Amino acid sequence: MIRVLVVDDHPVVREGLVSVLEDEADFAVVGTAGSAEEALALARRERPDVVLLDLELPGQDGVAAIPALLAIQPAPRVLAFTAYDADERVLGALRAGAAGYLLKGAPAEEIARAVRTVHGGESYLTPRVAAKVVRQVRAPHAASGALSAREREVLRLVAEGQSSKQIARALGIAERTVKFHVTAIFQKLGADNRAQAVALAARRGLL
Repeated sequence: MIRVLVVDDHPVVREGLVSVLEDEADFAVVGTAGSAEEALALARRERPDVVLLDLELPGQDGVAAIPALLAIQPAPRVLAFTAYDADERVLGALRAGAAGYLLKGAPAEEIARAVRTVHGGESYLTPRVAAKVVRQVRAPHAASGALSAREREVLRLVAEGQSSKQIARALGIAERTVKFHVTAIFQKLGADNRAQAVALAARRGLL
C-alpha cells in the first residue's frame, strides 16, 4: 500500500485528489494539508511514502518545504503538483529534491502513474516539463546562474528594502508572482535570505 499525503491550499483540489487516489486499490491517503507547516507536522506523524505537494502555498513556499520534508526519516518521495511550469519553478523544485513534477489538470491515470513511479524510486516529469528540462540541459548558458530581466527588476527593488507587496504594486504583478521570483533569485544566487541575495548580487555586479 502506497501511503500518500496530499498538500494543496484549495479544499476543492484536495478533495478531488483524494477522490482520485482513493479509487486506486494500492493507495491510502494518510492525510491532507493546506500549508507547508501543516504538511510537515502531518508528515512527521503519518510517515507517508509520497507527498503530493502544491508549490504555491500560503506562508512557506512549497519549494522551500521540500528539503524539510526530505529530512523526515524515513524520507518521503515528493511529487510537485502545480499549475505553473515556468523554468525556475521546475528547476527549483527538482534541485530542492522533488522526485517528480506534475501539472494540475493531469488526468487521473497520469496522477496515479506519477505516484507509483516516484514511489518506485524513479523520477516522473510530465512531458511538457520534461521538454523544458531538456532545453535547459542543451543550453547551459541559460541555466540557473543568469537572472532574467524581471528577476533583476525584482532584485533591484529588494535591494531598496521593498516588501513583496510593494514590489508587486510597483511592477503591476501579483504578490505571489513576486515571491516566485524571489525564490528563483535565491536559488540562482545561492542565497538563504534577502540580505544575502543583495550582498551576493552586489559582489557579482548585478546591482
